[in-house]
Amino acid sequence: MKFTCLSKGGGFHFPPCHMLNVCGFRILLECPLDLSSLAIFSPVPVGLEVHEPLDSESVARKKQKIEKTLDANDLVRAEPWYKTVKNLHLWDPSFIDVVLISSPMGMLGLPFLTLSKDFSAKIYVTEATARIGQLMMEDLVSMHMELKQFYGPGDASFPRWMKWEDLEILPSELKKIALGKYCEELGAWMPLYSAVDVKDCMKKVQTLKYAEEACYNGTLIIRPFSSGLEIGTCNWTISGPKRNVAYISSSIFVSTHAMDFDFLGLRGNDLMIYSDFSSLDTTENMENDDTCFDPVTYTSSNVSDDVNNLEEIAASLLKDDESREEMEKLAFLCTCAFDSVKAGGSVLVPIDRLGIVLCLLEEISLLLESSSLKVPIYIISSVAEELLAFTNIIPEWLCKHRQEKLFSGEPLFAHVKLIKEGKIHLFPAVHSIELLTNWQEPCIVFCPHWSLRLGPVVHLLRYWCLDPNSLLILESGVDANLALLPFKPMEMKVLQCSFLSGMRLCKTI
Repeated sequence: MKFTCLSKGGGFHFPPCHMLNVCGFRILLECPLDLSSLAIFSPVPVGLEVHEPLDSESVARKKQKIEKTLDANDLVRAEPWYKTVKNLHLWDPSFIDVVLISSPMGMLGLPFLTLSKDFSAKIYVTEATARIGQLMMEDLVSMHMELKQFYGPGDASFPRWMKWEDLEILPSELKKIALGKYCEELGAWMPLYSAVDVKDCMKKVQTLKYAEEACYNGTLIIRPFSSGLEIGTCNWTISGPKRNVAYISSSIFVSTHAMDFDFLGLRGNDLMIYSDFSSLDTTENMENDDTCFDPVTYTSSNVSDDVNNLEEIAASLLKDDESREEMEKLAFLCTCAFDSVKAGGSVLVPIDRLGIVLCLLEEISLLLESSSLKVPIYIISSVAEELLAFTNIIPEWLCKHRQEKLFSGEPLFAHVKLIKEGKIHLFPAVHSIELLTNWQEPCIVFCPHWSLRLGPVVHLLRYWCLDPNSLLILESGVDANLALLPFKPMEMKVLQCSFLSGMRLCKTI
């Protein structure tokens, strides 16, 4: 068996990517996009700005600004390209036999693989992840079209900003994102796929139900089990004639909405592989630019096969400490949002964690209902209606509390009732006529994209950035200084909150 780390990832939005060789088969684990790299691009400008040709004087002038404080003029004004896993493009797609996708974020780069005529691997994804991932890719394509329309048709083979004379004069912070520390990541940038490419990609995906077995080539038995991170996210067991391997993706033991981590489903394996510990863990500082945190492996000598012991371990891990902590964070966010709308400001929430958004909708609605305030909640996204409808028909991937609602005849999530009552409004775009006629302030808006470079958030952030009573809620992990660069000066309040995206190291020892 051989295990190769292609990317150590970067938290929830950019999961790690690995290549695993088992029984002579090469298995690609995840195929994400590094969407944080969109930060080097400017969002759609307010007015048309002419990109002047470079001459010797302008080059010298820009070189003098490299080490100065960044401003919005330093960002790349061009149709964005998207950064794939830096080492994956070095692999011949024909050498990949199987692709295992554990989460919607882990499949955003999949169309780039399936576009290759040499790619013929079998792709396995859970039903829930496949549908949510498809909607996320379609939404990404839709948001990108606004930039494409603004900049017009460009040179798809080699855009101007990727020419060395332009890259050389980028400020060091942006240059590092574009090229990597050793200038080895330029080849990872790709123009975004199309809606047709997404559909073609999904035709090549084989979806699996919870714990359903899939047999590859009559040799490997592959099964997905809940990872607890999000709706539909999973860990994988790979059983071969000589060795049984469990791959543990980004996981949390107890969730406020998704099915808990399935510890017992992973028993009986000779090897467990895990490489994405929680960003909240104190061991995060062990990692720096000169070191690479190796995946942790547990062999059969480390793990007891005694069923009673396993059940005891599972019971100790599946305590609701983490769930309670997450609910406290949500309550704090709701209180801050309530204070802002009470002061006459609006709240902007560009968080794309589906479960977190669903829980926030419930908590904020309860808080508003208990007060005398009548504040509309808007969800603006090209896939909002389909996504919210889908979350109410996938009980097998939800926590026990949500599943019990199904048997009592209640909606799995409160947004179903809130939409019917007119407390939550869904719109496909920020410029839709229905939204403009329904618009009311103060309000609370959920919309993409968390990078602050695409989607409705760009227009709304420009609209509210000078309002000191309004609030922007970001997830930790986003470089707020760089993300907010195009919107400065900012008087709008900014709140960053971290959510669990992996196991705490102390719980694995």
